[in-house]
Amino acid sequence: MDSEEYLESDSSYEDISDESDSDEATLDAARNWCRIDQENLAPPPPRFPFIGNPGLNTRMDGSSPIEFFCIFFDDDIVGYIASETNRYAEDFIEKNYLTPSSRVQKWKDVDLSEIRVFLGIIIFQGIVQKPLQKWYWSQKPLLSTPYLKQLMSEKRFSIIMKFLHFTNNETID
Repeated sequence: MDSEEYLESDSSYEDISDESDSDEATLDAARNWCRIDQENLAPPPPRFPFIGNPGLNTRMDGSSPIEFFCIFFDDDIVGYIASETNRYAEDFIEKNYLTPSSRVQKWKDVDLSEIRVFLGIIIFQGIVQKPLQKWYWSQKPLLSTPYLKQLMSEKRFSIIMKFLHFTNNETID
């Protein structure tokens, strides 16, 4: 079926279309196929050879898992996460009406060490999985994970989770 047969058989398109005739002429021109001259093709884009050294640029002989973690979450990244989390919490507190009993009223800024502990708990929860978040801090012996209580309270963890932020919403495009 060539383009003329298609246009004649598709009368429903003409009924619903409210485009101008110039648009239809453009579509007809786009449907005309032409041969590509294989001898006069445009040159391909330049290829730039990779000259770097692939892999980690640090020695990892006998390293512990925490050292691997610190490669990706160095002080700059963790500090940035802490500052954006604090900024988001301050913005939230300023822009929202909070009742006197709101847990947000008790917000204290996070620092680098607290963000590291928080991220460690998140990784731990990926390994030791429980159906409910609160079960990690449960008082019941079968459900509890006593080690987490020593690191951070459930309330502090949940408030950091609420405000955890990685970018400034005011400057995002």
